[in-house]
Amino acid sequence: MCYNCGCKMPDNSMGAGNAGADPNGKNITNATFQESGKAMKESAEQSKRNALDLLAKVLGDKPSKIVKDASGYDRYDDG
Repeated sequence: MCYNCGCKMPDNSMGAGNAGADPNGKNITNATFQESGKAMKESAEQSKRNALDLLAKVLGDKPSKIVKDASGYDRYDDG
């Protein structure tokens, strides 16, 4: 739950399950990043780094603009 409540316990799902790892999981934990990394054929660490980079853009820590991707989804663009 650490990643969404700030408890600083990245392996503790607080009884709500690990999002992406458990069928009804709700909280973001290290298990979440492991599963998302596997899905994209990357390490859990790389998955965390990708999330950190996007969060910095979404929260305004890094300048970026929102553009429409060819798929129709919004994407944060650096340039």
